[in-house]
Amino acid sequence: MSYPKRTAALVSAAALAGSAVLLAAPAAHADVVDVNYHCKTPIGDKSALSPIDIKGVKSGNSYKITMSWQKGVSSSPVELGKGAMKPSATIVVGGADSGTLAVTGPANAAAIPANTPIKISDLSGSYTPEKSGKVTFTAGTLTIKALGTTTTCTPTNSPKPSLTLDVTAAGGSSSSSSSSSSGGSGGQLPQTGPEDSAVALGTLGGTVLLAGAAGALWLTRRNPATRR
Repeated sequence: MSYPKRTAALVSAAALAGSAVLLAAPAAHADVVDVNYHCKTPIGDKSALSPIDIKGVKSGNSYKITMSWQKGVSSSPVELGKGAMKPSATIVVGGADSGTLAVTGPANAAAIPANTPIKISDLSGSYTPEKSGKVTFTAGTLTIKALGTTTTCTPTNSPKPSLTLDVTAAGGSSSSSSSSSSGGSGGQLPQTGPEDSAVALGTLGGTVLLAGAAGALWLTRRNPATRR
C-alpha cells in the first residue's frame, strides 16, 4: 500500500474509533419536574408544589436513586423539634420495567417552626434492573410522620418522569442507546445529566482522531529518510 493511501487509512481508522467511543456513551437524562401535591394532614387537606429532582448513580449491578425536593411541602401547626419528622416516599418505575421504589432519608436535622413549609431531606433507595431497556422514574407518594401523626401527599398533576435510565439486567443485554434522561449500563452515571459525559467522550474521540492523524503524518515524513 502506498504511503498516501496508508495515511488516509490511518486517519479513517482514527475517525471510526472516535465515533465508536461516542456511540458507546451511556444514555443519560434528568429533568427537574414540578409536582403538585395534595396532602392529607391531621388538620385537613393542603396543597403544595415542589420541583422534584431524581438522580441515579450506578453501583455494581444496582443504582442508587436519590430524590430531592427543591421547595418545602405541607406544614405543621406546632413546631417540630429536631428529629421529630421522618419522611419517606415512593418512586414509580416505568418504561421497560415496572413497580415502585421506596426511598427513605434522615429525620429533620433542625427544628421546623410552626406553619412553615416542611423541607424534605434527600431520600434514596437502591434499584436493581430486572429488565433491560429504558426505565423511567417518576415522583410518587410522599409520607411525613411527625409527633405520632401521618401526612400523605399524592401527586395530582400526572408529573412526567424526572429520570430515565438505559439499563441492563443481570445476564441481559441493553436496548439501543438514546440521549434520554439517565445513565446506561456498565459505567458511572453522570449526576448532572448527559451533557458532562457527552463533552468528555467527544473530547476523547477527538483525541483519538488527532493521535491517528499525527501517527500517519510521522510515518509519511519518516518514509523519505528510510528510502535514503
